[in-house]
Amino acid sequence: MKLQRPILVGGLGLSFSLWMLDSWHDSIVQVGEFGILTALAVGGGLWLLRKNQPPLGEQLNDILVDPGSVVKAIAQTEVIINQIAQEAPSHPDLAILWENIAKFPLELERKEITVAVIGGKSVGKSTVIKALENASILPGMSLHFTETAALFSALSENSGVVTLSEIQKSDFVLFLTNGDLTDSEFQFWEQLKTAKQPTLLVFNKQDQYQPSERATVLQSLKQRVCSNVVGTAASPVDVKVRKHQEDGSFQEWMEQQTPDIQQLTQQLREIIGQQGEQLVYNTTNRKVLLLKAEAKSCLNSMRRDYSMPIIEKYQWIAAAAAFANPVPALDILATAAITAQMVIDLGNIYQQKISLEQGQQVARTMGSLMLKLGLVELSTKAVTGILKTNVATFVAGGMVEGVSAAYLTRVAGLSLIEYFQEQEIALESGDALNLEKLRQVLQTVFQQNQKMAVLEAFVKQGVKRLLPEAKPNCGLS
Repeated sequence: MKLQRPILVGGLGLSFSLWMLDSWHDSIVQVGEFGILTALAVGGGLWLLRKNQPPLGEQLNDILVDPGSVVKAIAQTEVIINQIAQEAPSHPDLAILWENIAKFPLELERKEITVAVIGGKSVGKSTVIKALENASILPGMSLHFTETAALFSALSENSGVVTLSEIQKSDFVLFLTNGDLTDSEFQFWEQLKTAKQPTLLVFNKQDQYQPSERATVLQSLKQRVCSNVVGTAASPVDVKVRKHQEDGSFQEWMEQQTPDIQQLTQQLREIIGQQGEQLVYNTTNRKVLLLKAEAKSCLNSMRRDYSMPIIEKYQWIAAAAAFANPVPALDILATAAITAQMVIDLGNIYQQKISLEQGQQVARTMGSLMLKLGLVELSTKAVTGILKTNVATFVAGGMVEGVSAAYLTRVAGLSLIEYFQEQEIALESGDALNLEKLRQVLQTVFQQNQKMAVLEAFVKQGVKRLLPEAKPNCGLS
């Protein structure tokens, strides 16, 4: 039956076309026989393409969220804002955060669907919007179409980033192109896909292509984006019509064509009719997550300001202990004990309730990771190399050990800050550390602080702390 159906449809289409041609005895649109046959063949091919393409609604199921997930995200964001209010009641961003979080319950009840129409220059965004506004898509449902700035505009290097941020506020996106996708267009399509933004690719101005070329472009687009594609002609070109008279004369005129957006309006009707509420939930969820990230950034920045004095205190305590007792075994023990207390103090700032025993375990774990990653050896060599530029400070007692201990304690503290910042608020006490994640953070923070300018400035500061009367010069001046 599946094999017979295309033949049946093709036969009916051919019979209908022959009847239409026989009826056009007094008016002939200038299309050759080859063009007519090509159009019939293309029509059958497009029918098969549409049949094999999964409905857009099914493609959206994997990226749409349910209201329960949105409510949960709102609650998590409120926890973060409440934490800011408790730790910094006069924070300058607190009022606007509360104002924005209060909008979301009403946002979930919103009945208007916002549709962003995007694309590069001259793809017909304004024309498509005008045609859609004049069409009756879904009675009883309010649609609001917005046109974004042209993508890939030379006016600003960051125009694409700004547009993507604006697009994420829309419930649905129509991505217009007037041909096969360029590399820039495809990359932006992938960004929308990564952001889980419901999007439909629209091949506009298809009337400017021959039927065979049109089918090739449509097929290429569908294969490239692995999604449904709709062809439109929002402002089709005028067609020259010639009418022959009985005396052999003829009249010619340009006949304006009506917009061809039937497939597009049908797709919108199905999607909005079946999943309109889910689209609203999806958009609200994205807005909540953006606000959550903003609130988390405020909280992390505030807590980092609280944490840096603590790190600096313990790094110089570790430096003094190692400088006074330049014996490697004692240095490791002293630094581990100091690091354990720093872990507890930093944990209190980030609402991580850590006991002394847990703090010691974390300190030993970080020390072991530093040894395995070679950070202790690298830092010691770097500090030694910088101190050798000044003989007076280099030969002074356990200067290398002291500055190295301070440096490694600082790296440990900064790593803990980065690690805690990625955790959710108010985790239960006793949660095990993710050692793999901690290892990655240690490597990243160490590399960031291994830059020569940063290290030289730190060594200079360490020398002044351990030898206040010293007058460093050369590389330490």
